[in-house]
Amino acid sequence: MPSQLEHAMETLMFTFHKYAGDKNHLSKEDLRALMDKEFPGFLENQRDPMALERILRDLEQGRDGRVTFQGFFSLLAGLTIACNDYFVLHMKQRGRK
Repeated sequence: MPSQLEHAMETLMFTFHKYAGDKNHLSKEDLRALMDKEFPGFLENQRDPMALERILRDLEQGRDGRVTFQGFFSLLAGLTIACNDYFVLHMKQRGRK
């Protein structure tokens, strides 16, 4: 039986390919659709209207407007790290470990 982490890895892969289709990369439009659907509120809560452009520029490796699975995974890793940092800070403020 697969572990929770194995299920999480599978979900990451399936989600990427759901939006990338047969191209094996995400275009700007694919990335926007993914962010809108899978991270509702993330772009809405951004104060910077160019947030998606900045994210795309940071993730595309060949400067061709394409985000590979590696770039997608880097995005998720960065978001997860930020969420963990917030969680740790919040827990410390509440006096928990």
